[in-house]
Amino acid sequence: MLNPDQFESSVPNPGPQLAHSTPPAAVAESNAVSLHASGEPATIGKGLVIKGEITGVDSLVIEGRVEGTIHLGDNRVTVGRNGHAAAHITAREIVVMGKVRGNITATDRVDIRAEGAVIGDLSAPRISIEDGAFFKGGIDIRKDEAKQAATWARPAPKLVNS
Repeated sequence: MLNPDQFESSVPNPGPQLAHSTPPAAVAESNAVSLHASGEPATIGKGLVIKGEITGVDSLVIEGRVEGTIHLGDNRVTVGRNGHAAAHITAREIVVMGKVRGNITATDRVDIRAEGAVIGDLSAPRISIEDGAFFKGGIDIRKDEAKQAATWARPAPKLVNS
């Protein structure tokens, strides 16, 4: 898996920038954006703004801005240091190094790094909030549902009267 710190250094220098009459940040607005499996994480760059629903089968690195919903089921969503998400995020693993305003649901873990900020509710079996991170919201630590069902299915111990 590609670390966001490695990602920035692995992107080739695009060369000199040409003057454009369009604003520097591109804005995509639609009902749904779908990501297709390629093995590499998809990236929303610093100059991009996505409004709508993002679904797919790839992992995602957000360095730009996302507004809406992100549902990547069995994959990883990383909100990079420059990333901003005003979105409800659902994925297997979610790492926040930027800013998120919205609820986060992970089937495996949520990791808010020291430079990250989250305003919203977290729900996951494993949650990590590093010292220095900002968090405001509720936390629901859900155990693996199969393990939890097995725990509740055990019969209660019998008490012996003396």
